[in-house]
Amino acid sequence: VSYRELAEMMNERGIQVDHTTIYRWTQKYAPKIEQKLRWFWKPGYSSSWQIDETYIKVKGRWVYLYRAMTKEGETVNFYLSQTRNAKAAKIFLGKALRSIKPYLHPETLNTDKDRAYAPALSALKKEGICRQNIQHRQVKYLNNRIESDHGKLKRMIKPTRGFQSMKT
Repeated sequence: VSYRELAEMMNERGIQVDHTTIYRWTQKYAPKIEQKLRWFWKPGYSSSWQIDETYIKVKGRWVYLYRAMTKEGETVNFYLSQTRNAKAAKIFLGKALRSIKPYLHPETLNTDKDRAYAPALSALKKEGICRQNIQHRQVKYLNNRIESDHGKLKRMIKPTRGFQSMKT
């Protein structure tokens, strides 16, 4: 539904409004509504998260997409990075852990054999962002759910010819 069609529907109901006014309302109030509803979209408690990265094209360049998923299949958070190293893993894990309440943090983090996650997690423990007793399991087969989801994700992205910027 376009802004012009919305203005037309409102005119039919006796409310005179221009389509640019609806656009301005959307620009002003949509972020505020999204901020109020953000708590509702967060996943609940899950005892373990599956964390992995894959690569996608952004503006014709390959970048890494880090993702965290609960064992129930809900996405916790994601992060795009130019690099695949301990710094990027730390930024991603910090972002994912800060996005939810501390009492909802998982007991275990399941990752593949990527060596960047262990130093990133130990740095986050030192900074107090995550609990000291979070168990980090680096077992290849514990991430099958998120690994199999990469193909579905890429099939969804391919028809759109990738993303046009890191922000989108």
